[in-house]
Amino acid sequence: MDTVHVDCDDCVARGPACADCVVTVLLGSPRHGVDLDADEQQALAELARAGLVPPLRLLPRARRVRSVQSPLDWSESG
Repeated sequence: MDTVHVDCDDCVARGPACADCVVTVLLGSPRHGVDLDADEQQALAELARAGLVPPLRLLPRARRVRSVQSPLDWSESG
């Protein structure tokens, strides 16, 4: 299932775009975020296209990537 987790604390657009984001307009700033399934995303997109609500402005921060050890070098021995 295609679920989007909206966490306002992790959104880089927080502040400037909050007043024009469907989550803030409909739910305020949810304390633990909100999960939107594919049907909910579709419904919000249709409402936004009709001009009834603003679009989702979520821009998640990039997550840190942990470095891992390189795989061993397997060389062919003839």
